[in-house]
Amino acid sequence: MASSHLRTAILLTILLLSGHSMADGHGSGAHAVVAAIGDYWDARNTADHKAVANLESSTGMFGTNSDGSFHKPVSTATPDDWKRNMAGQQNNMQVFYPEVAEIAEGVVYARYYLEGMVGDDAEQYPYRTRVTNVWVLEEDGQWRIKAMHFSNAGYGGTHRTQSTDFED
Repeated sequence: MASSHLRTAILLTILLLSGHSMADGHGSGAHAVVAAIGDYWDARNTADHKAVANLESSTGMFGTNSDGSFHKPVSTATPDDWKRNMAGQQNNMQVFYPEVAEIAEGVVYARYYLEGMVGDDAEQYPYRTRVTNVWVLEEDGQWRIKAMHFSNAGYGGTHRTQSTDFED
C-alpha cells in the first residue's frame, strides 16, 4: 500500500512539474527555438547559405536592421541570395542571454544579445546588437524565423534619414 502511495505521489509531482514548465512559456517549442537560434548564427558564421535560408520562413521574413533605417519589406531569401549577401564576410557572432516564450501555439517570441566581430579580410570591427525574433512552426514541423529586428546596443547613436532608406 505504501509503495502505491509513493508511486502516486511521484506521478503527481511529475505531472505538476511538467505543467509548470509549459505554463511559463518554456515548452518544447521554446526549447527548440533556442537551439534553432544557435543553429542560425552558426550557419551565418560559417557561411552555410543553405542552412541560413532554410531557417527563415518559406513565406518570407519581416526584417529591421540596427542602423536605424526603416523596416524592410517582407522577403524570402534563397541560398543564392545569402551567398551574394555574405560574399567576402567573415563573421564571428555569438548569442548571449536568449529569452524565449511560446506566445501562441506554433509561435515563439525570442530576444537575445548578439555580439562579435564582423567584416572581411581587410577589416574586422566589433558589433553588438539586441535581437528580437518571432519564430513560427511551419507545416513541415520545422521552426523558422518569421520576423527579425535588430536594435543598436552600442551605447547610443542615432541614424539620420537618407534617400537610400527609401530603397527596396
